[in-house]
Amino acid sequence: MNLSATLILAFGMSMDAFAASIGKGASLHQPRFREALRTGLIFGVVEAITPIIGWGIGLFASQYIMEWDHWVAFSLLFILGMRMIVEGVRNRPDEVEKVKRHGFWLLVATAIATSLDAMAIGVGLAFLQVNIVHTAMAIGCATMIMATLGMMIGRFIGPLLGKRAEILGGVVLIGIGVNILLEHLGYLA
Repeated sequence: MNLSATLILAFGMSMDAFAASIGKGASLHQPRFREALRTGLIFGVVEAITPIIGWGIGLFASQYIMEWDHWVAFSLLFILGMRMIVEGVRNRPDEVEKVKRHGFWLLVATAIATSLDAMAIGVGLAFLQVNIVHTAMAIGCATMIMATLGMMIGRFIGPLLGKRAEILGGVVLIGIGVNILLEHLGYLA
């Protein structure tokens, strides 16, 4: 795979993390660049690791994994999205403040849920002549950039939406999950 194909793949794979990080940034109380970078790093590292895992699995059991990855991604994103919606509804009173920082494990869980498609891509890459380490690094770097940018965009959207930002973030995660499910079931091209 040439450099331009690798970059297109890398930035294409980062779009789910970008959308999720906009929701995460909007649900925080004025996230700073440092928090955005932290989120970007977590998403980037997870997104870089998953294609390597997928590549390794692809060498052994690609058919089984590809049959279930979309259901796992959908379930994780649905659960995380519903959690955000419930918290957004529960925290409706004005006296409840937004958090200043998302927990590490919440970000890891969201990153894993949005990176399962990268694992599926890794399975497919096992059958091609690619340097999986270079490809995974490109995917991780692109995801770090896009997730950091998404958090900063979310920072500006958050004050406009107020407490509805967390609900919107949950809806975005569920939408990403539904999109992944519909793509794998063949309803979307």
